[in-house]
Amino acid sequence: MALPLVGVRPPAVPRRGRFGRTLTARAVLVTCAVALVSVLVTAIVAVPLAIRGAERRDQDALAAQARLAAEVLRTRLDRGRTADEERLIQQLRNQGIDAYLIRRGTADRPGLPPRVLKRIEQGRNVSARGLVNGERALVEGRSLPGGNGVVLSRASATGLWRQVLLSLWLPLLAGLAAGVVAGLLLARRLARPIRVAATAAARLRAGDRAVRVPVESPDEVADLAEALNGLATALATSEGRQREFLLSVSHELRTPLTAIRGYAEALADGVIGPESMADTGRTMLAESQHLDRLIGDLLALARLEAADFPLEPVAVDLARLAVDAEPTWSGRCAAVGVSFRVETPGEPVPAYTDPGRIRQVVDGLLENALRVVPPGKPVVLAVRPAGPDPASGGVLEVRDGGPGFTDDDLAVAFERGALHQRYRGVRKVGSGLGLALAAGLVRRLGGEIVAGHAPEGGAALTVRLPGDPYRTRTSA
Repeated sequence: MALPLVGVRPPAVPRRGRFGRTLTARAVLVTCAVALVSVLVTAIVAVPLAIRGAERRDQDALAAQARLAAEVLRTRLDRGRTADEERLIQQLRNQGIDAYLIRRGTADRPGLPPRVLKRIEQGRNVSARGLVNGERALVEGRSLPGGNGVVLSRASATGLWRQVLLSLWLPLLAGLAAGVVAGLLLARRLARPIRVAATAAARLRAGDRAVRVPVESPDEVADLAEALNGLATALATSEGRQREFLLSVSHELRTPLTAIRGYAEALADGVIGPESMADTGRTMLAESQHLDRLIGDLLALARLEAADFPLEPVAVDLARLAVDAEPTWSGRCAAVGVSFRVETPGEPVPAYTDPGRIRQVVDGLLENALRVVPPGKPVVLAVRPAGPDPASGGVLEVRDGGPGFTDDDLAVAFERGALHQRYRGVRKVGSGLGLALAAGLVRRLGGEIVAGHAPEGGAALTVRLPGDPYRTRTSA
């Protein structure tokens, strides 16, 4: 039964101690960097806006003062400098504002830019920033009839950048801290399922095939969990089949060894007389040959995946190969009351393969069929082209009238020992290696093999082999 990773202390998974090598550390660093960039961008955008807003407020306030002063002095500028003017000018100075009284286009004191005086003389108001007495200042002027007017100036505020930054540092720092916290939480959320998966992988490596990873969102984490769970299931199934296969092979090896040992002990003890020695020798020879075939099949299976597995593909006529196999197998089949038939199209069926290896495949498939076919039923070796083009290759098919395969058998027909384990004790079976060896050889030859149901009532094993590549190039 599947055991979830809950409440069990998993084996330790080695971790690297350097900071920045873990997913959590990297996620925190990335989110901190993103938060810092966001804070800097916000400061770059917000500070100038705040400064312009502060300057606009100062300009609006100065404009209001200028309008008020113009209203107060509208009817008094032509009378000369009065006490009311002096009081107004003093009040403005107390607020940091310099007041200039314009009479007929002439200021009461120097310092104003000529263009300001000209605009007032022309009867136009002034709202600008410029140099007054050599200092940068905000300027607001209001014109009055007769070339008269009032101009107020206030020195531009200094240190606005510093003031704005001092007012913004706390919100910016809070945003940076929020980014760090969010990065830490995100990193922990992302790293947790990966740590669980790493722990499960370590337990799988240690041999625990019952481990399962909880499947949870997001989709990528769920895919990882399902992949690990599928791997655990596949490993458990594969190891189970390997154990069953080893048990089957051990049993198959023990059977001829037991017979050979028994006869050898009988000969050593003198139990077998001279008249029975020939029969005993033949029995021991047959058992040793059976043992040799079994060991040869095991060695061939072990070497199939090796890069140096010997193959010598050439152009082969599959029809001729079937005809050459007929004398051998018709005699063997007739000896046990089974009819043997070869079906060919009456013309060559070219393919590109190793003739020795493909004959090994044919003999293995026929041996497998002959083992299970009851007397009176047929075994058929059929050959046909794979297509109308001679370069498309050929097809070999071995059919029989035996018990055949169920639909479930077709999925595992070429797995080592699968059918042997399924039918041992039910019907006559071999070592469980023949079909696996045939399938491996066909794949190494570049072909494909499939199992199916035969019209004769038993199994059909179909081998498709590639065509001659040289014939294809020559034809082109």
